[in-house]
Amino acid sequence: MHNILVLGATSTVATSLSRRYLEKGSRFYFLARSADKLASRVAEFSTQLLGSEAVDFTAFDDTIRAIDRAYEVAGWFDLIVVAHGYLGDQLESERNFVEALAQISINFSSVVAQLIAVTRHLESNPGRRAQIAVITSVAADRGRPRNYTYGAAKAGLNTYLQGLRSRMWGRAWVTTIKLGPVDTPMSASHEKNALFISSEEAARQIERAITKKRAEVYVPRRFSLVMRVVRALPEPIFQRIPSLSGR
Repeated sequence: MHNILVLGATSTVATSLSRRYLEKGSRFYFLARSADKLASRVAEFSTQLLGSEAVDFTAFDDTIRAIDRAYEVAGWFDLIVVAHGYLGDQLESERNFVEALAQISINFSSVVAQLIAVTRHLESNPGRRAQIAVITSVAADRGRPRNYTYGAAKAGLNTYLQGLRSRMWGRAWVTTIKLGPVDTPMSASHEKNALFISSEEAARQIERAITKKRAEVYVPRRFSLVMRVVRALPEPIFQRIPSLSGR
């Protein structure tokens, strides 16, 4: 049995992942930004829920205190999942710093605050081990006009997680989940194609990556090859491919 702390517990992928662990008898503590959405998750997971709290993740001190309260209740978490994000409006972020800052704060700064709080608890219990799984995005691999503010925040997070993985080596395993196109409310406005997978399939692949203690993994898995090609494209070629360089 695992105690699992889920940050961003109301996201579609986080919910699907939690359901998989629910079947294994895990217990949960949920933190999320939306009190209304959190209420429905609390009802669903009530029999195995240690606690829950709605918190504004960009209120960093409040977030840290909420995590501290979660540890007070649970004592220990074997797995910490960070699954929240904010795609935002790319065009608005180009002309309005408030929108750009919101994307950076939610996708990067708030996660750093969460991880600082979590690792403080891990380091205060050196004899115990835990896993941390953080959902980032394939958008971080190369800046594209359609989402480069969001992608830049996720790229910063990827680099942070690389350093955290080395720092916590031997005490906590850190897995970076580079999430590709998943059919969720966040991607509702996107035209769906064969590259999209369901949140249930994404959760299955994420659970497998956590179980196997992968350092970095692409979900869907096939995006490992897709993004390798995208990263390697010379700039003149990249700029001639509308699906990459267009809006």
